[in-house]
Amino acid sequence: MSAPKGSAPEKSMLWGGRFTGGVDPLMMKYNASIFYDRAFYAQDIRGSIAYARANQKTGILTADEFAEIERGLKAVYKEWQDEAFEIKPEIDEDIHTANERRLGEIIGKQIAGKLHTGRSRNDQVATDMRMWLRDELLRIDGYLSDFLKVTVAIAERDIDHVMPGYTHLQRAQPVRFSHWLLSHGLAFAADLQRLRETFKRVNRCPLGCGALAGNPFGIDRDAMAKELGFDDLIYNSMSGVADRDFVVETMQWGSTLMQHVSRWAEDLIIYSTAEFDFVKLADAYSTGSSLMPQKKNPDSLELLRGKSGRAFGHMAGLMMSVKGIPSTYNKDLQESVEPMLDHVKTVSDSIQIATGVLSTLKIQPEKMKAALTPDMLATDIADYLVRKGVPFRETHHISGQVVALAEQTGTPMDQLSYEQLKGVDARFEKDIVDSFDYQKSVEMRSAKGGTSKAAVLEQIQVVKKMLV
Repeated sequence: MSAPKGSAPEKSMLWGGRFTGGVDPLMMKYNASIFYDRAFYAQDIRGSIAYARANQKTGILTADEFAEIERGLKAVYKEWQDEAFEIKPEIDEDIHTANERRLGEIIGKQIAGKLHTGRSRNDQVATDMRMWLRDELLRIDGYLSDFLKVTVAIAERDIDHVMPGYTHLQRAQPVRFSHWLLSHGLAFAADLQRLRETFKRVNRCPLGCGALAGNPFGIDRDAMAKELGFDDLIYNSMSGVADRDFVVETMQWGSTLMQHVSRWAEDLIIYSTAEFDFVKLADAYSTGSSLMPQKKNPDSLELLRGKSGRAFGHMAGLMMSVKGIPSTYNKDLQESVEPMLDHVKTVSDSIQIATGVLSTLKIQPEKMKAALTPDMLATDIADYLVRKGVPFRETHHISGQVVALAEQTGTPMDQLSYEQLKGVDARFEKDIVDSFDYQKSVEMRSAKGGTSKAAVLEQIQVVKKMLV
């Protein structure tokens, strides 16, 4: 089979002047990124205007030339906004080339050709990515904050409902439903804190780093960073164009968040089964079966659980792509863009779906109460004897004997007679009956972090403070 015929690079390509030989058409498509990095069109234009302004201050551009570039770039922006921008795949290999090509068509190539002076696509793409990502992280911050607000509102509203708490998916001790909800809520609140820490490292400006060695025209990087809303600079030009840690860290953050989303979803999937029936999902977040008309499937929660694997895959894939790259920019780094775009969308959509699920969830407190069983108060019996001065290791054994007696006689533990309990241990007194009370059990766990009403209310306040 003969090799595909190639064509010489277009002169308008930013790198075309060096090459005279043909380029494999498949290679051109393989190399192109315009059909996904066009997501950065607004950031690319903002960065170019800031860069042109800085070049005017150094004398590279006159005031009139800057005004023309700014006018032209705003016209390009409007075309993108109006969905009127025409991509030319044979020329526009990426968003930077596309915007500059169109700028030249609007204001003339003579002036447009001065825009790129001292700038490289290496620092340009890093700037665009950071600006786009920090804007998306701010949006995600809002979505996650809304989810947490719903969480604490439900925790406050339903604080009196008691349900089984589980270890190893076995009934363990009574807890407040709100306590279970906040066990996830505090994990998500910690995710919000981590997101805000990540944002600080994303919002650092690489513009002005050039291809790798810096800018030769004395450009004011601080002024550009300020205009573009960055909090700080990247102070090493080689690092500025090579760094994709900000994408990796975002994906690490997103993978942790989605792990928490997955565990939250798994609990709700279990609790929504007929066997538990603690909660019911709204129809808007459920689907039916193509065969069995009685089915109501928790597809929203299953998708949330499944997409956690997708998010982790983004992170693992990018880390493998960047782990062996030598210094400064290499084309491998282009592989950071698509997973970043999909990761952000996956995380963003997932938080919004989770918020919808939770805000429309119907709680079944009577079903929760019915699932409580007296054997779940076995620890309360041990605690009762501790308060009588008996060492815990001994009380644990005695409580186990009470559980065994209930099983042997087929009698619920709270219905064992006082004489039967005295037969297990003479130190039981008649007030032992007070220990067979689920509400009392949860109220006894009053230390910070416990499931008493006061402790849960304190947790709600902690989450609210973390939202600020």
